[in-house]
Amino acid sequence: MAVLRAEKISKAYGGVAALDGVDFDVHAGAVNVLIGENGAGKSTLMKILAGVEQPTAGRLLLDGEPVRFSSVREAAAAGVGIVFQELNLCPNLTVTQNIFLGRDLTTTPGVLDHASEQARARAVLSRLAHAIDPDSLVGDLRVGEQQIVEIAKALVDDARVLILDEPTSALSAAEVEVLFGVIGELKQAGVAVIYISHRLEELMRIGDHVTVLRDGRLQASRPASEASVSWIVEQMLGDKSRDRPRRSGPSAGQVVLAVEGLRVPRPGGGWLVDGVTTRVRAGEVTALYGLLGAGRTELLEGLCGARPAQGSIVLAGEDISGLSLADRCARRLRFAPEDRQRDALFHNLSVGGNLGLSSLLAFARRGVIGGPRERSAIDAMMARLGVKAVSAGAPIGTLSGGNQQKVVIGRCLMTAPLVLLLDEPSRGVDVGARGELFETMRGLAEQGLAVVFATSDLVEARAVADRVLVMAGGRLTADLPIDQADEAALVAASNGVRDPSSRSMELAG
Repeated sequence: MAVLRAEKISKAYGGVAALDGVDFDVHAGAVNVLIGENGAGKSTLMKILAGVEQPTAGRLLLDGEPVRFSSVREAAAAGVGIVFQELNLCPNLTVTQNIFLGRDLTTTPGVLDHASEQARARAVLSRLAHAIDPDSLVGDLRVGEQQIVEIAKALVDDARVLILDEPTSALSAAEVEVLFGVIGELKQAGVAVIYISHRLEELMRIGDHVTVLRDGRLQASRPASEASVSWIVEQMLGDKSRDRPRRSGPSAGQVVLAVEGLRVPRPGGGWLVDGVTTRVRAGEVTALYGLLGAGRTELLEGLCGARPAQGSIVLAGEDISGLSLADRCARRLRFAPEDRQRDALFHNLSVGGNLGLSSLLAFARRGVIGGPRERSAIDAMMARLGVKAVSAGAPIGTLSGGNQQKVVIGRCLMTAPLVLLLDEPSRGVDVGARGELFETMRGLAEQGLAVVFATSDLVEARAVADRVLVMAGGRLTADLPIDQADEAALVAASNGVRDPSSRSMELAG
């Protein structure tokens, strides 16, 4: 039964049509998968269902009756909840305060019932099998833990329709299993779950109904039992082949980044990264694999200077250990962070403004920023990475999450780095754009650039890298060439089991 139905929904922003006559049925007691490339209209459709946006044309039916949600609160009151792809939390508030923000529990009018809020927060976090302290400040949590808080916000209300937009993008494998268990419970209770993800195998495992959007239009819809990964890719991409051949083998050159005994202190004592020693070579793509909390992000931030670190970091023969983040950037060490909304994008600037921000001096003439050379370079980078935007002058907020990620990476590439550090570069990027992104990474390596990217995706690490570093508990537990990086070895190393055959033992010694 379709508890919620979108009929002929269209949405236009200025002269650009984000949705064009889309029909979408949301079945009760089922996982309704929605998939498409970045810019296909998935997030726009979800915002309309959740009351964030109103359609230009078309209508919504809830239990067969026409409805129109003018706000998220109005949709939530009708039983439609949403967990956004981009985190929507207040970092200066506690976990409990975020969960009940705007829906406070009170004992008497105007008096907050802190005890009840904290008890319910603990209960919903326990349901998600996560030991997050409800009194913790959200700003002190890792991205994956913040994602758990977002899901808890939605589950604390009894939603009839729950929209999950890329809910596993920052979760470890264990946390994904917990989430899938919760989704199974919700299905049994009759809740309709709308599930958006770019992980196709994940969709096939959990989905009951599959709907594919392409370029703002409904492309196909069928039961998941009648779909397949190849069918989904064909419907998403049409005749556009995204499969590109892998390099025949690594073409690594000289060591360009040497790390000895790197340690990143943990606030309050201990180490987030503890004694990492490794080498990164020019012309090599290195995957930094590990589960949530392994120390991948902290290692990259320690290398680029975003976190204080101890140990030796040598870039192209120069010791940069004591240099600031800006000075390391000036020496062509570049870092693209995982949380692009908070740490990488300038929301008051255009697409071109964000792309060219790190290259202002290169294009300035007599103190004047801009000009034909900058515009040409920006346009070339947009074409190179396949950024989908009306123009370079479009506001950055009008781009889909995956296209925003391309802009962040493009800004790094415009400075011609020696070493490029990417933290979860494919987060929120669809299967087609992911192929383009990874092909770009390989092409950069073939031109002599050293690329290091952090990932929690086993398949991604093995498909792209020439070499895989594995972290667990802040330590390097394996350093494997790609022909030795089988799934069993990576899983064992990510759980703290050191592989005696890996080079990590030599490096640690």
